[in-house]
Amino acid sequence: MSTTAPILQERRGAIALLTLNRPETRNALSGEDFFQAFEALFAQLNEDLSVRAIVLTGAGSAFCSGGNVAEMRDRQGMFGGSPAQIVAQYRAGIQRIPRAFQALHVPIIAAVNGPAIGAGNDLACMCDIRIASTQARFAESFVKVGIVPGDGGAWLLPRVVGASKAAEMAFTGDTLDADEALRIGLVSQVVAPEALMDAALALATRIAANPPQVLRWTKQLLQQARSATLDEALDHAGHFQGLAHHTADHAEAVAAFFEKRRPAFTGR
Repeated sequence: MSTTAPILQERRGAIALLTLNRPETRNALSGEDFFQAFEALFAQLNEDLSVRAIVLTGAGSAFCSGGNVAEMRDRQGMFGGSPAQIVAQYRAGIQRIPRAFQALHVPIIAAVNGPAIGAGNDLACMCDIRIASTQARFAESFVKVGIVPGDGGAWLLPRVVGASKAAEMAFTGDTLDADEALRIGLVSQVVAPEALMDAALALATRIAANPPQVLRWTKQLLQQARSATLDEALDHAGHFQGLAHHTADHAEAVAAFFEKRRPAFTGR
């Protein structure tokens, strides 16, 4: 097992840059250290209002290759034992990642630098926004290795690309290039490889120009709306709006509007 951190963190002002750091496995999502790293980093970032946006990318040539196929072959880690044991190992293992993303209140952008395959495709879908390099490739490829999307892909992917296209991707396991990913709405931008981080950081900077607490409440509303009725969504919106109207950042935004200046937000 590698002794280096599975996810590197770097601060760029109000932006946290996270890099999956297992290039030797093409950033395969495997091992307790990976699962703990997502949980610990996201809990830390949730508590730090100086962080207003996150960019997630991969070290090396891949964004994330998904599950570790060698461990599948050898029936190691999550893939060993009886069916009941595998269920428990998934719950205690890779399924902690989508739960960590669901609990993350900070807007997060996936800067997809290379292949995002299987669970890697789902990892990109866990992010709020996806920007792709022209070298990116996407596949909901679980059927190609005789398994199902065990990390929540069947819930995530239809919410990004719609039911029909998600079914096509999941049933065929076909690989899509970046241009096709843009056409179907899986990503919102495609840029040259050398421009990827600049594009992701530029978008993160535009997001980070806004009040940090309001950004987090807005993200929570978007998350809740995935399964809420309209009445529930309106109740949630009213709750956060009541809080927002009593923040110092709201008062600052209104004052800056009338004074025709750029607001200075503090998170209060």
